[in-house]
Amino acid sequence: MSKKNPGEPGIEIIESPEALAGQINKAEVFFLKNRKVVLGIGVAVVVAIAGFAGYRFYIDGQEGTAQNALASVVYDFEADSLQKALNGAGGNEGLLSIADNYKGTDASNLASFYAGVALLKQGKYDEAISRLQSFSSSDLLIHARAQSLIGDAYLEKNQAAEAISYYQKAADYEKNEYFTPVYLMKLGLAQEKANQPADAVATYKRVVDEFPLSSEVVNAKKYMGLLEGQVGK
Repeated sequence: MSKKNPGEPGIEIIESPEALAGQINKAEVFFLKNRKVVLGIGVAVVVAIAGFAGYRFYIDGQEGTAQNALASVVYDFEADSLQKALNGAGGNEGLLSIADNYKGTDASNLASFYAGVALLKQGKYDEAISRLQSFSSSDLLIHARAQSLIGDAYLEKNQAAEAISYYQKAADYEKNEYFTPVYLMKLGLAQEKANQPADAVATYKRVVDEFPLSSEVVNAKKYMGLLEGQVGK
């Protein structure tokens, strides 16, 4: 029990030596009664820590290999040699292999993005959507770009509702004056295709009102003018 030092009211001594010894004895009794449980928890914690450390060591080792493989294949991607970029050539791994074989690494994640773009260019829309959906990034530009590309794939599949959803995500993510107007224009076109002229007009108006210096404003005004007659009927 706690007690006060004589002559010094208000100042507490946390534990007397006798009380502390009693607490130690209680802890020993508890440990003896629950030895298996206590040891089991301790072992589980150690195993979890060791497992995480081992996983990080493995991933860190894989990262360098994956980055080197990605650096080689990006040249093919940029040269528009899409088949070589996707499947590899001359002993080099392709984007699909890097994305699948080095999961958990940054290189694998980025390979999924590149693969999605390449597959979209090839007209393999379902595969492109799958790869782009597996990509994740907190980057200001590339995350929204991936959402917009998924929208493109759905629009090519004549699935306007799904395209609208992804264009909306792209337009709403970290708005900026360079790319947001582009995504809004895509959104407006998808809304037109979905026979939603009123929504399309509202979207084009956002471009005009919120991004007056954008190069997209001229087209936004033109499309608004064409649709306003339909909306008024």
